[in-house]
Amino acid sequence: MSTRLTPHFTLYSRSYCHLCEDMRAALQAFMARQGQAYTVDVVDVDADPALVARYDELVPVLAAEPAGTELCHYFLDEGALRRHLGLEQAEV
Repeated sequence: MSTRLTPHFTLYSRSYCHLCEDMRAALQAFMARQGQAYTVDVVDVDADPALVARYDELVPVLAAEPAGTELCHYFLDEGALRRHLGLEQAEV
């Protein structure tokens, strides 16, 4: 059984979207503060009509992989990200 040690995310985004760039930068800053490596795939929703139908007005959307669980949209939700990464109990 293979276990992914490095968190992997998908950022559903679009070109010329300042909120998308802001979320990507916020994710980078958060992970740097945690001292944790991660990977992120940036997917342009406008390249796929099915993604436009699903995410159009919600972008940016950050999803955790491999399950594709949506963590947040518009702005980085650090609480949701902490819960996903199992960091919540460390801040009690």
